[in-house]
Amino acid sequence: MDVIVTESLTRRYGRRIGIEEMSLAVPEGSLFGFLGPNGSGKTTTIRVLLGFLRPTRGRATLFGLDCWRDTRRIKAEVGYLPGDLRLYPWMNGIEALRLFGSIRRRDLEREGRELAGRFDLDLGIKVRNMSRGMRQKLGLILAMAHRPRLLVLDEPTASLDPLMQEQLRVHLRTLATAGHTIFFSSHTLSEVEVLCDRVAILREGRLVADATLEELRRRSRRAVTIRWKNRADAAQDPPPFLELQERDGQNWTGLLAGSVTDLVCWASSQPIEDLTLGRPDLEVLFRRYYEHEREPS
Repeated sequence: MDVIVTESLTRRYGRRIGIEEMSLAVPEGSLFGFLGPNGSGKTTTIRVLLGFLRPTRGRATLFGLDCWRDTRRIKAEVGYLPGDLRLYPWMNGIEALRLFGSIRRRDLEREGRELAGRFDLDLGIKVRNMSRGMRQKLGLILAMAHRPRLLVLDEPTASLDPLMQEQLRVHLRTLATAGHTIFFSSHTLSEVEVLCDRVAILREGRLVADATLEELRRRSRRAVTIRWKNRADAAQDPPPFLELQERDGQNWTGLLAGSVTDLVCWASSQPIEDLTLGRPDLEVLFRRYYEHEREPS
């Protein structure tokens, strides 16, 4: 079952495009990365999915329910951490859990206390006295305490230290294994890469990629560094399957635009002192998606 489905989903603000013709499917139990630079339309998409904004045209469903017409039923099954989290400053963590529990008509304290232990948060501290990282932890606890079928996280690792980021990733993987769906929005490739099994990339309101991480790695180019035995050899033209980015004396730095076999066969006949072939560089591919409207072949 696909938990999230959009078909030609469009949201405009007058003449300005929020999102345009977005068709997307997020399977149940997946760790789904929603990636794009700031201003690309990620938050607009989330607000449409949660019924905060009405689509200009197209269709969006969660659990098979219309995101606008059935938003109340949908929200009962969704946990949401906004990118601009705001909490009442006079509340402490326990009071926040009780308030959210009364809205959801269920007791959240037991699960909330367990999550607070996991994320090392003192629920007795008032929001006004919390650091940004502590408020982020409380926001995550409030989003997860009712064990939602779908967890929507907008830049969730902001203000978390590296140890807490890893703790969050471990917990999210556990939830996904249990069948919960994680929709993880971020502008940072590195944090999506270590967590998610599928990624959609958004640029200027349009989807430019929707693929598994393994598929993206297959499309990525490998970094190549070559050290020549002398400067004269380093002055030659590069082969057609090597995109040269920098020459520095006897050193070349570039990207492999062909096969590894082509590179090895060519290098075996060259006066090369050292050659290094890196792993597929997703950052390079990521930048290409941002720079070009069409998906690279």
